[in-house]
Amino acid sequence: MLENLQAAFGSFPQILANWAESQPDRIAMRDDGGEISWAELGDRVERVAARLLEDGLERGQSVAILGYSSVAYALVFLAAVRAGGVAAPLTTSASADQLAGMAQDSGAAHIFIDRAKLAELGEDCFPGLTRIVLDEELDEWMAPEGTTAPAVEHQPSDPFNIIYSSGTTGTPKGIVHSHQMRWRQFAVTAASWLEARLEVRTLASTPLYSNTTMVAFLPALLAGGTVRVMGKFDCMRWLDHAQSDRSTITMLVPVQYQRLMDEPRFEEFDLSSLVLKYCTSAPFSAELKREVLARMPGALIEIYSMTEGGVVCLLEAHKFPDKLHTVGRPAPGSELRVLDDEDRPVEPGTPGNLIGRSHTMMSGYKNRPEQTREGYWTDPATGDVWQRMGDIGRVDEEGFVELVGRAKDMIISGGFNIYPVDLENALLEEEDVLEAAVIGMPSRQWGETPVGFVRLAEGGREAEEVRDAVNARLGKTQRLAALAPIMEMPRSHIGKLLKSELREEAARLGMPG
Repeated sequence: MLENLQAAFGSFPQILANWAESQPDRIAMRDDGGEISWAELGDRVERVAARLLEDGLERGQSVAILGYSSVAYALVFLAAVRAGGVAAPLTTSASADQLAGMAQDSGAAHIFIDRAKLAELGEDCFPGLTRIVLDEELDEWMAPEGTTAPAVEHQPSDPFNIIYSSGTTGTPKGIVHSHQMRWRQFAVTAASWLEARLEVRTLASTPLYSNTTMVAFLPALLAGGTVRVMGKFDCMRWLDHAQSDRSTITMLVPVQYQRLMDEPRFEEFDLSSLVLKYCTSAPFSAELKREVLARMPGALIEIYSMTEGGVVCLLEAHKFPDKLHTVGRPAPGSELRVLDDEDRPVEPGTPGNLIGRSHTMMSGYKNRPEQTREGYWTDPATGDVWQRMGDIGRVDEEGFVELVGRAKDMIISGGFNIYPVDLENALLEEEDVLEAAVIGMPSRQWGETPVGFVRLAEGGREAEEVRDAVNARLGKTQRLAALAPIMEMPRSHIGKLLKSELREEAARLGMPG
């Protein structure tokens, strides 16, 4: 199997089928409801894939999935790929309108949804799509036991999945990843684990609709390991799972590490099996990294990149205790440049806009060629295409990258991107809002949380009423934690809004509390 994983390209479904045949009795996946063996995983993936094709799934067509992470959810994800389709997990925290927009944008004819989400959205959601309730109907819906799907020869450029971005009040952008991209990204990881003779037992505590989760999901299956998926993160349940499963690998976002460090009973659990801990998706403070290194066993690797691709930086925090303020150095196969606002290279050590490229770049935003192009920077000398990373950073003399700010003041809350302009536009839709500004404020629970300032029309509603009205239209991860009235927005002499002064005012007011 190791030789197959070291090839330049391979078939995810074939690798999984090989593991199902060679180790049928080993546990492949666990969730809160139980566990399945590799033989069962192989059988059910085939049966779901066969039924999808019987129902008319076309090559390259998406299969939408919506709900909390579970074994059933993961089976549909894998079966969509096996059938020659595209896994399209939808963001559970999005609004009903956003979810409808994502499903339509994906081109899916099937929606697999769990009962909790269906109860929230109502029986009339997703009209025109074949709807299967994941936790009630999947077993009966799939093809009979022993059925296998017709063979599909996947090509490197075939779409593998769509990951929908967070942080927009319209329909989120669908980020398309190809089979080649996912193979390059995760086959090498799986191979490294097998070479190290690591017992692969991963604990995936972030949602399966998040690209973050793929690090604990896809390479673990390629390596023939065992994956536990959590429906919703809870410190005590995570600790119990890590101890009872003897988890060796996990992926957590910074706010989850913070909550574990704050858990009073943390020291009562045996986490000695942990070998690798990953982190990505949001700023990870040097202080928190230091505490995690001191209190949790195993290596700590921070990953810096984007769902869209671009540069991938890795910080082996356990090896570089003096570089914890950085996100590490570009990984093999990745390149990084730092440009000024006119796209000219800056002097070493000077902050600038980060751009990057690697062999793990997205295929583009689905149905949005113009926005795909806007995210790229093309080298005028060579024609090479680079991804704009959206961050401001600098590179030290040893090649370590330090992030010093974020372009467009993007907010990262609980590992999800929130763009202030989207929330500002939502506020401006209220007739009594004359001006609006949104900033991110530190939050122990979420890392950051959005708060806003508004200049209100005389005689209009109170700021709190405006906030409630706007939050009702936003996805759960976007909602404003606080909204305060302001007499005049602080601006520079050229009219630029001074968000630094708004942050100072927010701190003075004790926002978001």
